[in-house]
Amino acid sequence: MKKLTLLRHAKSSWDDPVDRDFDRPLNKKGKRAAAVMGRFMRSKKLAFDQILASPAVRVIETLENVEEACGQAMEPTWDRKIYLASSATLLDVLRGANIDADHVLLVGHNPGLEDLIFDIVPDDGSSPARDEVEIKYPTGALAEMTLAIDSWADIGENCGTLDRFTRPRDLDPELGPDYD
Repeated sequence: MKKLTLLRHAKSSWDDPVDRDFDRPLNKKGKRAAAVMGRFMRSKKLAFDQILASPAVRVIETLENVEEACGQAMEPTWDRKIYLASSATLLDVLRGANIDADHVLLVGHNPGLEDLIFDIVPDDGSSPARDEVEIKYPTGALAEMTLAIDSWADIGENCGTLDRFTRPRDLDPELGPDYD
């Protein structure tokens, strides 16, 4: 069994004039949401053997704010393939995870992260959390899965269960729907 946690970057700023989408920073609420998620990760004692992350500015800043709030060093492997990746590309990235890693944190973007959940977790009506993801996988949200695999090379469709789906607004109501 392997554990996979997905973190979507926090809310970015559309008001900041940047030449490329890749360079968009977090806005004020995004920084706050990332810190809220970091405190949540600390409270749940989430620890990761490997962190794979998009090198987009909003992902870097999300991890910086999570790290500060959770008090745990975040030392990601930055992988440009994760930036705006499809589910198929994310599966390929995960197949290359460290063989000894039992729990991987993947930090990236939608719609790829959301689609990855839909590919990994069967739509058999047994997961209320999956139903919530179908409504929306908002910025800053964390999805925790258990995978029925022994090796990351074996990750594929319908191999997992969604154990918990946590949105920033679940922890701080002021980060509600207008935040997303």
